[in-house]
Amino acid sequence: MSTFDPAALECLAAIVEEGGFERAAQRLSITQSAVSQRLRALEAQVGTVLIVRSRPLKPTSAGQLLLKHTRQMRLLRADLERDLKELAPSSAGGTREEERISIAINADSIATWALPALNELACQGLPLEVITDDQDFTHEWLRQGQVLGCVTTLKQALRGCKLVALGAMEYVAVARPDYAQAHCPHGMTPYNFRDLPFVAFNRKDDMQGEFVSQAFGLKRVTLNQLFVPSSEGQVRAVLAGWGVSVVPQLLVQGLLAQGDLVNVAPDHCLPIALYWHCWNLESDVLNALSDALTATAHAQLLPAQ
Repeated sequence: MSTFDPAALECLAAIVEEGGFERAAQRLSITQSAVSQRLRALEAQVGTVLIVRSRPLKPTSAGQLLLKHTRQMRLLRADLERDLKELAPSSAGGTREEERISIAINADSIATWALPALNELACQGLPLEVITDDQDFTHEWLRQGQVLGCVTTLKQALRGCKLVALGAMEYVAVARPDYAQAHCPHGMTPYNFRDLPFVAFNRKDDMQGEFVSQAFGLKRVTLNQLFVPSSEGQVRAVLAGWGVSVVPQLLVQGLLAQGDLVNVAPDHCLPIALYWHCWNLESDVLNALSDALTATAHAQLLPAQ
């Protein structure tokens, strides 16, 4: 098997992660010409094209395999750095930009329980990169080899990965008290939900529709939606009187207790089961990430059904 130049592999990763040759050159502190030369040399060694020169740039299937290998090598280096710090603290150098350990977590988990789970590791110097996406799509980042782990709703382990059930996040429908009194004084019902604007995360987010569908036993619903791509932003929009939103109960429990928000469908909630998927590799860093996320999730989320 060929041995690939680590500098060329990191060059490939930089092109994909930064979205272009110029930004890759800036990150690696080399010229754009050197970036192109390293990529051409790697493509010549592999015998196929690794990058589709489109907008945005995309890795080919072979490129994705090499990217996954590159990130596995980063994980091994992170393990080595961790061990060196324990044996000889003065021997461990600073982390280079390309050494990032990337994981994908849904925005609602980031806004509630996930960041506290990562506090200790981040404070210890683990070079984390947290990528956010909808919980129904975070596993695609792992499938494509762009991250080493993800929090997702997918309950089947991906090939070459292991899976841990984290628990269920409970979602509730909330509005500002005066807004609810004016637009749904008796709560949200099968007869008035179509008149209410719903604040959703983005166009991929089907949480609002799923909640209404399950609450009222409807197979298909059409909602009037506004989009705010932030869990905290959705709550702020509701507090500003934009409309109703289905959000994690963990995120708004304080506001509900204070009376700043009200539950407009108190007889209904939507539990969403979450799972941690990660590469099936023997790694102290990966084990530490898995243990931290699992322990905090089990403490904060509802038990998995």
